[in-house]
Amino acid sequence: MIGGGYVGLVSGACFAEFGTEVAIVETHPGRLAALREGRIPIYEPGLDKLVEDNVNAGRLTFGDDIAAAVKGAEAIFIAVGTPTRRGDGHADLEYVYAAAKQIAEAMTDYAVVVTKSTVPVGTGREVARIIRETRPDLDFDIASNPEFLREGNAIGDFMKPDRVIIGVDASTKDEGARAKEIMKRLYRPLYLIEAPIVFAGLESAELIKYASNAFLAMKVTFANEMADLCEKTGADIHDIARGMGLDGRIGRKFLHPGPGFGGSCFPKDTLALVAIAQDADAPTKLIETTVAINDARKVKMAERVVAACGGEISGKTVGVLGLTFKPETDDMREASSIPILTSLAKSGAVIQAFDPAGMENAKSLLPEGVTYCHDALNAATNADVLLVLTEWNEFRALSPAKLKELMRGDAIVDLRNIYDPAAMRAVGFRYSSVGRA
Repeated sequence: MIGGGYVGLVSGACFAEFGTEVAIVETHPGRLAALREGRIPIYEPGLDKLVEDNVNAGRLTFGDDIAAAVKGAEAIFIAVGTPTRRGDGHADLEYVYAAAKQIAEAMTDYAVVVTKSTVPVGTGREVARIIRETRPDLDFDIASNPEFLREGNAIGDFMKPDRVIIGVDASTKDEGARAKEIMKRLYRPLYLIEAPIVFAGLESAELIKYASNAFLAMKVTFANEMADLCEKTGADIHDIARGMGLDGRIGRKFLHPGPGFGGSCFPKDTLALVAIAQDADAPTKLIETTVAINDARKVKMAERVVAACGGEISGKTVGVLGLTFKPETDDMREASSIPILTSLAKSGAVIQAFDPAGMENAKSLLPEGVTYCHDALNAATNADVLLVLTEWNEFRALSPAKLKELMRGDAIVDLRNIYDPAAMRAVGFRYSSVGRA
């Protein structure tokens, strides 16, 4: 497994749990040292125990020597980062191509080289070209095995997946038979529980991941636009989402309103799909619009906080509950908190915030003047307005009466709809949420 980041570490540990011998290659000295010492550099529930158990069982090892890891391997996964390239939205494939060259230089026997990173259409064939160019003598196959891991539930998603997508190159002499056989053995435990395992062509597998995330991002954005309409008409977005979700063709998931989507996948993958489609002269207007609406929504959410303070935020204290883009993760990538709190700080707000897992990662992304609190009640103390940005479960249990007692002001802006409006108003709060009259 080339890459010990989120995808590589979770996938490697889960494959080891299946009984496979896994060597994870991580070249970042700090991350490698942490892994060797048993410290997990990312926040993912249950991952520390999974890694510890499989290291102790001898099935999972960490190192920085690609040649040693590749020796004797039947499958070599590329699980390095593919960040958005500055300026044009394309995925930056620098690390993928560098890994392909290093793998080619290290291989001695046949193996199937698998792209696990989220990569644009055509990347698998380019990886194959790089390997052939570097080592014309090598016997290998190329495959694509995109990940569908939700942060906070990644282990469950790997062990009991909605589906496993495997793309192989059917143009080879054996029509990809060897690659299929190895991938089937890797995923044998999932066959036993009858998980859907779908074999497709390389290009199809690469595009499935982007299409899935873009569709979900579009669904979230639709719910947000319906929430805005509900606020204007007196309807309730939760009633709308429930009524829509009961239609089996639509489904109830990803119809929850909020301040806009963020994280490591949706923003990056929607931009990449737009770029892929434009390059192919088949523009995806729906996704282009989704990206624009989502970016504008995050900025607009700051206006709700200003309005709750009577139109003037300068000198007012904003207590913030949650910073990460979703609960059960420490991931701050493209989190709504970044543009919202940056805008409020520029307007002169005093910000005091608490997040159960993300504060360390937040410090380099949020304005310097933000105060980081030791718990939720500390963040609410003496606040003129309380702003809910992430729906961590521990925030749901906060007593409205206790919050009213601690806060200086009486305004709550709940951008995740975690509180009951009637309960909040009963203790004297001016409470506003998303998509509820």
